[in-house]
Amino acid sequence: MSEQRLTIRDVAARAGVSRAAVSLAFNNKPGVSEATRARVLEVARSMGWEPNLSARALNKQGTGTIGLAISRPARQLGLEPFYMEFISGLESVVSDHSGALLLRLVKNPEEEIELQRRWWRSGQIGGSVLVDFRENDPRVPVLSQLGMPVVAVAHPSLTGPFTSLWTDDTTAITEAVRYLAALGHRSISRIGGTAELGHSVIRAAAFTAAMADLGLPEGRQLATDFSGESGARATRSLLAAAERPTAIIYDNDLMAVAGLSVAAEMGLRVPADLSLLAWDDSQLCRLTHPPLSAMSHDIHAFGADVARTLYEVLSGKHVAPHQVPTPTFTPRGSTGPPPKRQADIQRGTGQ
Repeated sequence: MSEQRLTIRDVAARAGVSRAAVSLAFNNKPGVSEATRARVLEVARSMGWEPNLSARALNKQGTGTIGLAISRPARQLGLEPFYMEFISGLESVVSDHSGALLLRLVKNPEEEIELQRRWWRSGQIGGSVLVDFRENDPRVPVLSQLGMPVVAVAHPSLTGPFTSLWTDDTTAITEAVRYLAALGHRSISRIGGTAELGHSVIRAAAFTAAMADLGLPEGRQLATDFSGESGARATRSLLAAAERPTAIIYDNDLMAVAGLSVAAEMGLRVPADLSLLAWDDSQLCRLTHPPLSAMSHDIHAFGADVARTLYEVLSGKHVAPHQVPTPTFTPRGSTGPPPKRQADIQRGTGQ
């Protein structure tokens, strides 16, 4: 059974005052004593209720404010092409509904749970978009109990009862590995995102399975925080190893761009000595030299699809979970055949 959304009526009843008095207290207007104002504010705080000052709740036409909380440092989010495109896709649909997007950055799932609970109870949002799911995500039981309309951006195996939209990461990773193997690469590594994220787990398992299916040695996989700095650090670690890879798959474009810089720093030619494959295919991939090959998908359209789905849920429709188009390989100048090993050269010359 879902929790009831708190209203001004509930606060007024608990404080023993009228709804008008609650409104006057919160708006700091004359008409109530300082003692009454203090009591109303304390009661509201203890109940977790806030007035809807910054966002408009769902109206009769089905438009309204939707929430989005992202666990990223502000500086990193500003550099992350995926979320910039995803948010622009959300906004394109929100504006069509005369609504608004309420965006907040949080440190962890526990902070997000409290934020979402506060948004919902105070009527600041009509529903939320949830991203960055973990296995056994702690948000699922709490927010489903609230009865808050939610669209989850993750595979259904991670999202509990929520309507979900997702990309087929298993197929995409398999395609990436098979393409590099077809070029002749046997030593392939992957630089992934945060290890506890559900999509990182799915991609890691798919990478391991694809390498095994092709009879290739198990490639190294390193987890990062998605930043350019951690991507560069992971790339240096791989390239400094005694048996360095001849190809690296990255979980986002930002890390792939950083990896390209590290290759140049270490005197390696791309793609003659090292092939690099990005993920998402933002404008960054076309601005590098050489331009980056990438697993490409329309992130703006993905965000728009998520927002449309949430508004359908808000209107009372039953919306089935659905998969968005799978990322596909877009070849550019950063991938090519691996460098020939010295033993191969000697066999070719009869030495």
